[in-house]
Amino acid sequence: MSEARARLLGTATELFYTEGLHSVGIDRIIATAGVTRATLYRHFPSKDALAVAYLTQADDALRARADSARTQEATPQDTLRAIARFIAEDVQSPGFRGCAFLNATAEYPDPAHPVHQAVLSHRQWFLETVTQLVSATGESDPNTASRHFVMLRDGAMAAGCLTDPRPVAETFLLGIEGILEHLDHNR
Repeated sequence: MSEARARLLGTATELFYTEGLHSVGIDRIIATAGVTRATLYRHFPSKDALAVAYLTQADDALRARADSARTQEATPQDTLRAIARFIAEDVQSPGFRGCAFLNATAEYPDPAHPVHQAVLSHRQWFLETVTQLVSATGESDPNTASRHFVMLRDGAMAAGCLTDPRPVAETFLLGIEGILEHLDHNR
């Protein structure tokens, strides 16, 4: 990645996450990144393309974290717990403003829009990842527990920026433990 592209994407990431996709204009991104308009459009043909790149970068980071949890000598339950801890840490991190993907969907509700499509792709990957892990525990119906995990995650990500994030993260982790206990009892 060129330095200019990295600077543009870094600037857009910070501004989009803290202020929202629609509220941040191209001129602000250009000025903050210290590049020309031509440089921006050479790397990103539109603001939508930059927004998709922002979400793709966030998706890549979350996939890498999930992969790092899997590579440990861990049971599927341990991996699910590690993923849940990542989420709980995110909810409690300074500057947390909710889930980048849920926030983007609120701004781009049209399912055909490329930004919305990037969100759907991420969510499908996350659900499939959790479903594979739940299935690996021996659960005969992994879909229900997986959807429950994702729903708890969505709730934690929404509530974590509205109130004290510590109890939100603790409640989320307790909910995940409840799912895992249910899975253990079903084996």
